[in-house]
Amino acid sequence: MESITGVSLGVFIGLTCLIAGFCAYMTGQALAATWRPMWHLYPYVILLGLADRFLNFALFEGPLLSLQSYIVDTAVLLVIAVLSYLATRASKMVAQYPWQYKRAGLFSWKEIKG
Repeated sequence: MESITGVSLGVFIGLTCLIAGFCAYMTGQALAATWRPMWHLYPYVILLGLADRFLNFALFEGPLLSLQSYIVDTAVLLVIAVLSYLATRASKMVAQYPWQYKRAGLFSWKEIKG
């Protein structure tokens, strides 16, 4: 049974969500930890999506030049990378400026009044 990405659901979860997703998570974390702007994520995730598409093709005989599969894989990786970026940036803001900010959730912080 093939999923929307041209390979089985197990391959999609294992390769795209877990392995490439871990790479996307680390990319988001690295860019936030070095105070880079969020737009720097996009070129890295585009390349990571291409690498994921190639691994699907080379290891599991998935379609290489499928635009739909590439968009789905890259969208999943982008969501993981952005969430990782936002969570790491919130942690860094609170750790870097504890007198000025406190946590207001997983992805945000708020200014301490007063």
